[in-house]
Amino acid sequence: MTSITEDFDLNRIGPDFIADPYPTLHRLRAAHPVHRNADGSVFLTRFADVLKVYQSRDMLSDKTTEFAAKFGDCPLHRHHTTSLVFNDPPYHSTVRKLLAAAFTPRKLAEFEPLIDDIVDRLIDRVAEMGDFDMIEDFAKVLPTEIIAFMLGVPGQIRPKLRGYSVAILGALDPVVPPERLAAGNAAVTEFAEILDDLITHRRANPDGAAQGEVLEALIFGEHEGRRLSQEELIQNCIFLLNAGHETTTSLVGNAVGTLLDHPDQHRRLQDDPGLITSAVEEFLRVESPLQIGNRRAGAEIELEDCTLPKGTYIHTSIAAANRDPAIFPDPDRVDIARKPNRQIAFITGPHVCLGATLARIEGRIAIGKLVDRFPNLAPAGARTRLGLARFRGFTGFPVTTR
Repeated sequence: MTSITEDFDLNRIGPDFIADPYPTLHRLRAAHPVHRNADGSVFLTRFADVLKVYQSRDMLSDKTTEFAAKFGDCPLHRHHTTSLVFNDPPYHSTVRKLLAAAFTPRKLAEFEPLIDDIVDRLIDRVAEMGDFDMIEDFAKVLPTEIIAFMLGVPGQIRPKLRGYSVAILGALDPVVPPERLAAGNAAVTEFAEILDDLITHRRANPDGAAQGEVLEALIFGEHEGRRLSQEELIQNCIFLLNAGHETTTSLVGNAVGTLLDHPDQHRRLQDDPGLITSAVEEFLRVESPLQIGNRRAGAEIELEDCTLPKGTYIHTSIAAANRDPAIFPDPDRVDIARKPNRQIAFITGPHVCLGATLARIEGRIAIGKLVDRFPNLAPAGARTRLGLARFRGFTGFPVTTR
């Protein structure tokens, strides 16, 4: 009889895995930490192996060939092969240098009052409602407002941003049905048209205003005498939306879900608000918003007990790495004061997430204020999962403050 780990194939996962992947990931790590899928790719579940892949400059992110087969010639292909995340140096270095100027500690500190104000306004609004949806009414609105402010997106367009993000990122799952591809292509097309107009207007009318400052910096920024083209600007602004939006939305939603499922830790954070910084790290560890990453071996790589040849396509399980008992004692236990906590929710190495500090600030402020303002916060119905293997979060999460 074939075991569940031998029979596992990342390209044929079902709803049970999406609902709760951790038991399967634990079994894979114990029995087949370097698991070969039917298509010849490998799925890594051990922290040491995942870390080594991410820290190696020989592990490539470029997906031009893979995405050509997956998407064909379409808006999704043009987006994902032009944005920062699926490219390698020298293009990756150029775009990253330009984006990094907007994410320095000084710049991010300037955003804290804005984040405070947005969170306070959102909490006041949901307090009046009493019963609300944690995702729809709170968690998705915060990063939408921040990213929209950074890019200068007009207010009437902002409600559409999460829909764009979910549709575009949903097409990155290992297996994508035709309707999801269609939704992703439509989202790229519509948002690209909006950004084309915004960029053209800002290029002709630079004003140095705080709102849209990041967009202006990208338009006029140079690295080694090179500026981004209009197409590169559009696609990397879409990337900023996706990277900045879904991570924070899922961080906040997953954190609240974790607290409500672990009332002892909820009370602990209420009693000691100073634990919020370590709590955010633990929420990122136990329910990583990004669950699965990918690399292609640009050179042979030696893992703990095997060698992968050049050209191997590698799936990395961030979710499994962050619950590896070799690194995290009692890994399924939630401990908001856990130290050390070497979680890699934002990856590490050359492609470490540029917006990690911003997401942590947003999470710290939003979760801290929710816990303080709503001591009786409780579930008010069934939660609805995002339904993706690559990303973990909710689309529906009814709660009550009564």
